[in-house]
Amino acid sequence: MLKDITLGQYFPGNSVIHKMDPRAKLIVAILYIVAIFCAQNVVCFAALLLSAFLLILLSRISVITILRGLKPIMFVLLFTAIINVFLTGDTTEPPLWQAEIPIFSLVWRPTIYRAGVIRAIFTSIRVMVLIMVTSIFLTYTTSPITLTDAIEELLAPLKLLHIPVHDFAMMMTIALLFIPTLIEETDKIMNAQKARGADFANGSLVKRAKALVPVLIPLFVSAFKRAEDLAVAMECRCYRGGKGRTKLHKLQYHARDIVAFLLMCAFLAGIFVVNYYNPLEISL
Repeated sequence: MLKDITLGQYFPGNSVIHKMDPRAKLIVAILYIVAIFCAQNVVCFAALLLSAFLLILLSRISVITILRGLKPIMFVLLFTAIINVFLTGDTTEPPLWQAEIPIFSLVWRPTIYRAGVIRAIFTSIRVMVLIMVTSIFLTYTTSPITLTDAIEELLAPLKLLHIPVHDFAMMMTIALLFIPTLIEETDKIMNAQKARGADFANGSLVKRAKALVPVLIPLFVSAFKRAEDLAVAMECRCYRGGKGRTKLHKLQYHARDIVAFLLMCAFLAGIFVVNYYNPLEISL
C-alpha cells in the first residue's frame, strides 16, 4: 500500500505538460478545480472524465501509475459513496431499496433512492478526477524547485502586506519533498518490525493500531533528524530566505501556456453553459 502512494513524486519527461510554465500549470489547475466543483450533470462529468484521460495522454505518464495513486484513497471514496447513498435521496420518488433492521429497541430503516445513487457516483468521480488532474499538473510533471518559484511569483503581490511569500513557498515545497522520503522510511521501518515478528495485518483494529506504535516513534525521530540535517545544510550554504536570492532559470510564458489557459477558460465556460441547459435532465 505504501508503494502505491505517489503524492509528491515527480516523473521527469518531455511532454507538452512538462514543458509548460509552472505558473500556467497552477492557474490552469485552479480553473480545472473550479470546473470540477461546478459540474452538476452527466454531460459535465463525461467531459471531466474525457478531459482527464486526454491530460493523462498528454503528460505521457502511465495510466497504471495514475490509477495506482488512487488506491490509498479508495477507502475514503467508498465511505463517501456509502454516506451519499444512504443519507441522500428524494422522498417524492419511490425508493430503489428499503429494509428494516432492528437495533435493540429501535428499528433502523435504511433506504436507497435514485438521487442518492447518482450523487454517490458523481461525488466519487469528482474526487478521483480532482486528485488525478491536480497531481498531473502540480507534482507529476513539475519539479519541486520550479513549483516553489511559481508559487512565489504568483503570490508576489502579497509581499506588499509583509507576508513572507518565499518562506511559505519553501515550506510547501519541502513538505512535498518529504512525502516520498517519509513513505520510504515508513516502509523500511515496517519491514524491520516484521522481521522481528510484528504483525500489522491480523488481529482486531485496536491490536493493529497498537502494532503501529513501534513504527510511529522511530518515524517521528527520523523525520525530526532529517529536518535538522536539512536546516544545517541550508545554513551551511548561506541560505537567508528570499532576500537577494537569484535564480538560474527565469520563468517565462510561451505560446503553449497561453493556449492552455484559453482552452481551460473555454472548458470552464462550457461547463457553465451545459449546467444551465442540462440537456439530459440528470443532475445533482
